[in-house]
Amino acid sequence: MSDSAPSIVTLDNLTETLTPWNPNGETRASISLFDALTDTPRGLMFPQETITAVAQTLAHFNQLAVRHAVPARHITILATEAMRRAANAVSMLEAIGAATGGLKVSILEPAVETLFGAVMGSRSGLVGVDAGALFLDLGGGSVQMTWVDTSQPNYEIDAARAGVSLPFGAARLIRVLHEQPADVQAAEISKLQSGMQAAYANLCSRFPALNAVKAAHEQGRHAPVNVFMCGGGFRGYGSMLMHNDAVSPYPIPSTNGYMAPGVLFSQTKHMRRVNEKHEGRIFGLSRRRRQQFPAIVTVIEAFLAVVPNIGNVTFCGGSNRQGALMMKLPAEIRESNPLDVLSSVTAQEKPVFDVVLQTLISALPEEINRSTMPTVFTAGLGHLFVRDIWARQGYSEDNNTSFALHNAIIRDADTPGLLHVGRALLALSTVSRWSGHMGPVDLQLYQGLSDLVENCNPDAPFWAKYIGAVAGLVAMVLPVLPKNADEVNKAISIKSHLKRTEDKKDRIILTIGVASANVAGISLQDLADRIEGATKKNGGKKPRFKITAQVSLLS
Repeated sequence: MSDSAPSIVTLDNLTETLTPWNPNGETRASISLFDALTDTPRGLMFPQETITAVAQTLAHFNQLAVRHAVPARHITILATEAMRRAANAVSMLEAIGAATGGLKVSILEPAVETLFGAVMGSRSGLVGVDAGALFLDLGGGSVQMTWVDTSQPNYEIDAARAGVSLPFGAARLIRVLHEQPADVQAAEISKLQSGMQAAYANLCSRFPALNAVKAAHEQGRHAPVNVFMCGGGFRGYGSMLMHNDAVSPYPIPSTNGYMAPGVLFSQTKHMRRVNEKHEGRIFGLSRRRRQQFPAIVTVIEAFLAVVPNIGNVTFCGGSNRQGALMMKLPAEIRESNPLDVLSSVTAQEKPVFDVVLQTLISALPEEINRSTMPTVFTAGLGHLFVRDIWARQGYSEDNNTSFALHNAIIRDADTPGLLHVGRALLALSTVSRWSGHMGPVDLQLYQGLSDLVENCNPDAPFWAKYIGAVAGLVAMVLPVLPKNADEVNKAISIKSHLKRTEDKKDRIILTIGVASANVAGISLQDLADRIEGATKKNGGKKPRFKITAQVSLLS
């Protein structure tokens, strides 16, 4: 094999091709290889100016790597559909090698592109998908689809082997729609539709759980399938959905972690019209992406024709790059819970955090089904919320309220598992913990986050606020983060139940016991008022619950 011959990455040689990951910054060049492909008598070709631009970009990258003392063996350059198709791909490889002192390019097989993109690209933004979901990735040259259940052993390789890559990326398909006659367009769209149908049938035959969902839907039962999407094309559609979301203005400035219900996701005709008629800028959609939007919608319509029973669609920030980096990580790190890392709870702190967490959870009446109600606990953010209870105590309540509101939506960008709903829940609960006043701008943001949570469950905003109020009470009783679990157990106990009423609001009966040593200078009525104030309207709808807090001294 010559030096310029491409190295092909397959599922079988994957572990030999990827080196361990040691991240140290990133950059992005505005070059689309698939857009650059030109049809010639010799086939699809890269123009010389594109080859030069790519070589110069990678030469600059290599210079940075050298300055950071990165060995050449730790540099991995991956290529996908455009390089698989280009008749002069070897010329590109030679130019890159000459400009970088011999760096090699590895071209991904479609199955590996499915692994890096649809599977691990999406997975890079999540904690886990134990019940299984469809994962899709839309790039410039191809679209991949597979089924992923992270609770299964070897799930990533199984998903990659079962997945299907179709040559209908946004850049390729928009060329067909813009440059080809109607009969060619119809033929290509028909190929896309039949390809989607065959891909879904193949996945159903390989994964019994997915096939069971399909069968239940065909029998007329409510059987939604959840979907996770990554890649620039699908994120472009996610940006359009955010622009048209019922929560407006949408409060979180990122498509990564955005979840759209199937009803909204399916409104493709409306999204087409908005793209055509909206003259202003749409956040997250570049001019190039808006030009490609008809192709993106065409892919989504082909998907919807095959899978109409969509539950929720979550958009992920990952791509082949993030997926490849995920696969470089040791399996035990890759499959660990990133939210546990985010809260940074040490072994010494964990008993304290656990008992505080249990104290907060005990304030939730069992009648509300604690496991399904969206809260910071069900979102996996319990320890992170506990960490925030005692943070920033030197600042005013108003300052901390505003900080909590804004910090929740921008903190720890791209952290896996920190989805929009989780961020909103964290914001609402932490704001309530401080119970400060909000200015007009903050009130608008607060209402947007509350509406976002309400879309998941009408009562979720109340419970988020209620949990924050209980946390505020705990901080009154324990003004400093406790050093051990016994300190918490001796200071406070909480029990709760829900009293149902037919013609009035349901009432939460909260029984709180506090140690006399922990309430010096604080009246028991102050503690009760701290909780009962959580029922007050603070923008939005009035809650449908009332609270009776019964506070007494522990014997």
